[in-house]
Amino acid sequence: MTRQLDVSFGPTSRNRLGEAASPGTDGALAALETFYFAFNNRDLDVFAQVWAHDPLAQLNNPLGGILRGGEAITALYDRVFRGPALVTVTFGDIVEYADATHVLFAGRETGEYSVAGGRAVPLSIRTSRYFRYEGGRWSQYHHHGSIDDADALAAYQGAIRG
Repeated sequence: MTRQLDVSFGPTSRNRLGEAASPGTDGALAALETFYFAFNNRDLDVFAQVWAHDPLAQLNNPLGGILRGGEAITALYDRVFRGPALVTVTFGDIVEYADATHVLFAGRETGEYSVAGGRAVPLSIRTSRYFRYEGGRWSQYHHHGSIDDADALAAYQGAIRG
């Protein structure tokens, strides 16, 4: 099934880990929303529970390059959450590609970051997130994010890395 969703997930997202155990796309959406809750609230414990603990879970994004394994991905975001930049994003313009045990969400993250309470800098990231239902819950197995503007990418990387 393919459909465009009329929802977005951002700073007001909720922790719906319990609902991520539900089979079907409602459970996958609960896992997706929980990811954005964890990210925007810098909640590393919840973040780690959204990601699969599979050694081949993969993150491809402007901050970490290509990382494999839920532990490595969580370690990167531990540094991001404790780093100098405060980042908030909202995932919207979402298309869902789904079957009973796999869902790919593709869309765009928009938001901003600031360093030490300074000027807010806008973000726009092409994003896809892949979830799989396994072991009685939905887990994120893959994320790909891209920033198209090279100058914006370099500034974001510099802010996050300090």
